[in-house]
Amino acid sequence: MASAQTFFNDAQKLRIVNAIKEAELNTSGEIRVHIETVCKGDVLDSAAQVFAMLKMNQTKLRNGVLIYLAFESRQFAIIGDAGINAVVPDGFWNTTKDLMISYFKSGDFATGLEQGILEAGKQLKQHFAFQHDDVNELPDDISFGK
Repeated sequence: MASAQTFFNDAQKLRIVNAIKEAELNTSGEIRVHIETVCKGDVLDSAAQVFAMLKMNQTKLRNGVLIYLAFESRQFAIIGDAGINAVVPDGFWNTTKDLMISYFKSGDFATGLEQGILEAGKQLKQHFAFQHDDVNELPDDISFGK
């Protein structure tokens, strides 16, 4: 069984990080990816705990987005901060989730994350366009749990 750290090889990790950097060129939103082996309990509760742990609620516009994946549990979630939730319609993340699931079903988690991140950037651009003075408030690296 792979650990969260070893689930993706170095090339896949680089693709995911590069997707974050590319997506953030379109939006002032901040995107993070967190990988865990197993989700204990409700996936949205787990994602919310990680969101807080990563201090994603401390961005200026409250426009952080977390993509949480627990690969052994076959669960994932996309959650946005209060600034996003205040302006987007219900089901805002459904297109992104459906795109990711299409790759996850075939076991291609790296491409699923990569494409989901890029789609999230496009979706965020509608409400949080990139500003010329935008500052990257959160790291673009992948965080790992147990």
